[in-house]
Amino acid sequence: MGNKTKGLLALLGIGALAFWKYKNSTPEEKQAVKDKINSAKDNLNKWGNDVKNKANDVASQVQNKVDEAKTKAEDSLS
Repeated sequence: MGNKTKGLLALLGIGALAFWKYKNSTPEEKQAVKDKINSAKDNLNKWGNDVKNKANDVASQVQNKVDEAKTKAEDSLS
């Protein structure tokens, strides 16, 4: 077996074990897992929004620099 196959089997085994453990856990433990997942999702969404905002800021700064350079070039040709 190749490394990819072994890795996939290991991942499937871990997933099956996690599913079995979740299925046999108490309602309080299940709620704790759900809370952790929701918290991780919220953090990931916040991080994604921060990255998007920073990318938009950089794009607007680049557009401003292009507009300035265009204006200077037009002024020097006049």
